[in-house]
Amino acid sequence: MSKLFKLLGAFTASVFLLLSITTSVSAEKKILFSIKGPGSGNPFWASVTKGAEEEAAKLGVKLILIAPPQEGDVQAQINQVEDQLAKGVDALALAPGDPNAFAPIVDDAIKSGVPVVFVDTKGINEGVTFIGTNNMNGAELAAKFICDKTPKGSDVAILTGIESQSTALLRRDGAIKGFKNCGLNLVATQTAEWDTAKGRSVTESIILKNPNIKAIFASNDNMGLGAMQALKDADMNDVIVVGFDATPDAATSILKGEMTATIAQFSYNMGAYGVKYALELANGGSIDPNIDTGTQLVTTENANDFK
Repeated sequence: MSKLFKLLGAFTASVFLLLSITTSVSAEKKILFSIKGPGSGNPFWASVTKGAEEEAAKLGVKLILIAPPQEGDVQAQINQVEDQLAKGVDALALAPGDPNAFAPIVDDAIKSGVPVVFVDTKGINEGVTFIGTNNMNGAELAAKFICDKTPKGSDVAILTGIESQSTALLRRDGAIKGFKNCGLNLVATQTAEWDTAKGRSVTESIILKNPNIKAIFASNDNMGLGAMQALKDADMNDVIVVGFDATPDAATSILKGEMTATIAQFSYNMGAYGVKYALELANGGSIDPNIDTGTQLVTTENANDFK
């Protein structure tokens, strides 16, 4: 009898294990995460990707991470998202290249039972949580730093991102507000579309028309590094340049005495929180309407922390 009981016990345990594995597999959630640009071309998106992948591994969810071939290719991003939604996912974390263009897609996803969170760039759909930086506050922080180091009345400029994106507009508006409050003279506000080469060429144009410029706020580090190159070419080494993102390249530039400062936004957290809170919604939970991932001024004093 004892042998029979042992056999029955072993069989029962095997069945239980098989059922547990089957249940675990069937319960695995699929999180679609769509970012605005490839991580290979931008350290910011590389960090978002890393955060999303590591959080997905920790939580045991299947992550489908997609990006258009280049940042700003809104139609490619839309096509990718629609394709994956048609295949079936449990939740969507979305950094929309164009919030207006994505609005009907987000509405349709929610109606079909797929919860959505916005990451990095806030969409226009009501009731959808935004996970990311308070971009206006971050830009005001950059402007205050410039104000503290620049004589009142000095000429300053702003390089903005892609102006169909709320991220670009909020950073622009935050910097304008900061400069106005401290009495600096804003001589140019021009888009360089987040791009290093465009940041260089736009800055060349700005300094040609405004040779007495004292500071530039670049709405991301790529453009800030481009601005630095233009200033070096023009032998204008005393112009303050403040970026946004605190990428490793920007931190290295600051430590070399080139870029003056940048604003850290915690892109890794955006990726990780995007997965975490999308899963929370997929499991029937509720989350706050705004989840701030934080900002911090980065100068020579703490740039080593961001290399």
